Amino acid sequence: MTSAAAAAYEVLRMADRRDGGLPIATRKGLLTNLERATLEARVSIAAAIDADFGGRAREETLIAEVLVTVRAIRNARPRLARWAKPRRVAVGLPFWPGRAWEVSQPLGVVGVLSPWNYPFQLAVLPLVSALSAGNRVALKPSEATPRTAALLADLLNEALGPEIAQVVTGGPDVAEAFTRLPFDHLFFTGSTGTGCRIMAAAAQNLTPMTLELGGKCPVLVLPDADLGEVARAIVAGKGLNAGQTCIAPDTVLLVGIARETFTAALQEAVRRLYPDGLVTGIASDGQRARLDALVAGERIEALGQAGCGTRPAELVLAPVRPGSPLSCEEIFGPVLALETVADLGDAISRIRTRPTPLAVYLFTRDRAAERAVLDGTRAGALVVNGTVTQAAIDGLPFGGVGASGFGRYHGRAGFDTFSNRRAVVRQSRFALSRLLDPPYTTRTRSLIERLLR
Repeated sequence: MTSAAAAAYEVLRMADRRDGGLPIATRKGLLTNLERATLEARVSIAAAIDADFGGRAREETLIAEVLVTVRAIRNARPRLARWAKPRRVAVGLPFWPGRAWEVSQPLGVVGVLSPWNYPFQLAVLPLVSALSAGNRVALKPSEATPRTAALLADLLNEALGPEIAQVVTGGPDVAEAFTRLPFDHLFFTGSTGTGCRIMAAAAQNLTPMTLELGGKCPVLVLPDADLGEVARAIVAGKGLNAGQTCIAPDTVLLVGIARETFTAALQEAVRRLYPDGLVTGIASDGQRARLDALVAGERIEALGQAGCGTRPAELVLAPVRPGSPLSCEEIFGPVLALETVADLGDAISRIRTRPTPLAVYLFTRDRAAERAVLDGTRAGALVVNGTVTQAAIDGLPFGGVGASGFGRYHGRAGFDTFSNRRAVVRQSRFALSRLLDPPYTTRTRSLIERLLR
């Protein structure tokens, strides 16, 4: 066990044992402190991520990291009392006039393992949910973004204090030790393969988990869609963070539209949205090497020019060959895979035979087609005539299913994930159920038969 991870855990565990979960008023105050600290540090956050990535536009960081986080805080804070309010449950005739209700209580100490692709947002959003539910949080940021990790450590220590939040920095050995700690809940965002290993480590303590994983999010484009709007939405979703987004459009399934026409629409959208190239670079040399290997030997077509940074990203289109790595591996970069399919049924069949994605994107005006995709596929979300917007709507639960993970957060869903929904019963002295107490008689059997009827 790495001492830094264990020491951070012990600080939080001792505070939890001494004081218990955080009262509602305390949670609101801490969320206010976190919002203020985030806003005050926004320039520093953008600078740290820009340096970690070797090039990322300040505007993209302010939108995708700072604004999303601040909106989540502002959504949660005024709703905490309502979310935490006990919920009455009907006891049913056998237990009347007793009473029963459900109470949401803090779990205790929560662990969060966050990734490199959105190093501020995906560290702080789970923390907001856990804090809203009254928990203390240990955070292990990705070692691939060390400047952002150091900033997080200072910001959370100042805004929340060491008995509320601890940041543990370090490499894979620290992360491994972190996952083996007996947290009351462990939250991980990252790849499916790493999620499997973390789940195995957490199982030693029977630690409940939320896994936010990846997925080859398909895009279905039907003939009735507005091709200009389709191209704009796909380019905006794929261009965000240079495609290094778990819900980025991965593979386009083109139905009844000529490939050349679709490519021309994409190129026009890139010229409008990214006239000087993508504003975020490839985050690391390892990520660049992985992407180069993924498209080696493929007939790629440039959709625009290379962007900024020490590892500039270029948005490209790549037709998918059966059995190629592009057909089965999550791209997680500025490569848009393309397949032509015979019809909607063929597209749905292809989605159903592949690992379950975080999202399905559908472009059509046909409500019957929308219903067919909703009923015929499984995914964490279905977005019609848009991409990636589901992650920015605070009231929607966010998460995957199957290979794309399990569990939900954001808004009320995050509050519930990090709460113990405790059953409380106040039994009355007299109730019909008491007639079922032993010794069992003819009257008992008669009563049972009546209840069964």
